[in-house]
Amino acid sequence: MFRSACLMLAAASLALAGCADEPPTPAVSPDDKAQAAEQHQELLAEMGGAYRGEEAAYVAEVGERLARAAGIGGQCTFTVVNTDVVNAFAVPGCYIYVTRGLLGWVNSEGELASVLGHELGHIVGNHSHEQMKRSLLRSLGVLAVGAITGSDQLTRIAGQAAGFFDLRYSRTHEYEADDLGLLYLRKAGYDPYAASQMLTALDRSSTFQAGARGAQDAQRIPEWQLTHPLTANRIARARREAEKTGLKPDALPEFEARYLGHLDGLLYGDDPEQGFVLGRRFAHPVMRIAFEAPEGFTLTNSPQAVVIDGPQGTQGEFAGGPLPPGGLEPYAEALLGQIVGQAPVEVVSSVAGQTNGLPSAVVQAVAQAEGGPATISLAVYDGGDGSAYHFVLVSRPGAGAPAGARDLFRSFHRLGAADVATLKPRFIRIRAVQPGEDARGLAARMAADRPAELFRLLNGLDASARLRVGQSVKLVTR
Repeated sequence: MFRSACLMLAAASLALAGCADEPPTPAVSPDDKAQAAEQHQELLAEMGGAYRGEEAAYVAEVGERLARAAGIGGQCTFTVVNTDVVNAFAVPGCYIYVTRGLLGWVNSEGELASVLGHELGHIVGNHSHEQMKRSLLRSLGVLAVGAITGSDQLTRIAGQAAGFFDLRYSRTHEYEADDLGLLYLRKAGYDPYAASQMLTALDRSSTFQAGARGAQDAQRIPEWQLTHPLTANRIARARREAEKTGLKPDALPEFEARYLGHLDGLLYGDDPEQGFVLGRRFAHPVMRIAFEAPEGFTLTNSPQAVVIDGPQGTQGEFAGGPLPPGGLEPYAEALLGQIVGQAPVEVVSSVAGQTNGLPSAVVQAVAQAEGGPATISLAVYDGGDGSAYHFVLVSRPGAGAPAGARDLFRSFHRLGAADVATLKPRFIRIRAVQPGEDARGLAARMAADRPAELFRLLNGLDASARLRVGQSVKLVTR
């Protein structure tokens, strides 16, 4: 479950694109398509895997409709990614990814179509070579870590600092993709005003997430507003471009009811199979383990590992694997060998003991790297069921061991049945408003922090909005 993989080549080949004043001639390069197909499973493994079910088939159906409008029907692959991060992106070869988190925030098929049309605009615009060069330049510092140490593992841990989605679209590319997306939206028979409504929905998502995380708990993987610059001017521009079509709002359908029908039952928040990140706490109900990071640390979940950001540029992970026959000592030795590769390394200390009733060992080592010695802090645990778990923290050269590492290592523990029982998945349910129900009463049923705010923003309601009987609304429930 926690097998590691290096994503730098995949990250280096991501592309963003725009368009010219006239729609370019659509083309999907066979070479790009072959490379995207090779990267597809590895990319999904790092991001949360593919989200299965009727939602995925529905997104692919709408995507194909937009692809035909763009002139590249039958040449694209549309995938829903199993993460609550709110984002969408396109890879050369017309592999287009929409996150599960994004689906929860849009409110109509027209809005979904505008997202897919926008990403198709990046593909058709074909700015891949320019963006690839920018990505490679950003990756040089990370790749140098592996060149110095000969370690793929250390390269991967350092590479996580860059962020797989840390590829920002320029304003020009965004406007160009917006314009092409609007063209495809109309050709496919959707209301062109859905584009500005979609951007408004994603702005609401950013507002809620910013309040939920706070300044010290930012997402490692950027959401829509960071990778696709989102401003009031851009939302207004999308509205003006829709008005230029000469169509009135709602002259063409958006298919709200059809979209909400497919959305009903969508997983919301963390997937229990990947565990839950609850602020600085991680808890996994299937593995029955948990830990809490001290102040100054942030956690980001993924299928392979929990990625850890520490103070002073410390990077690391929490992961695990099978416990070898020799126990924790060979496990720690193998882990350290994977991390340092060919770099000279000195084990400063190795202390075996017990952590919350589990056999454990803490290892401090120093590896020689360009810029000075890099401190590596390991903690390994015997899970008691044939499994082992570990923390790895790698400090910047010359920075020394990170403050708080000891508290982090000591926090690892097994969950009891009562703790596991509280870790329940949440789902989006669609409910028709009944006579006598209002926003306050429905919000009280939300299984979420700040339920009134989430109910209002998730449903696109302003503070003074009144619900009508029969109106469909989203609720987040366990």
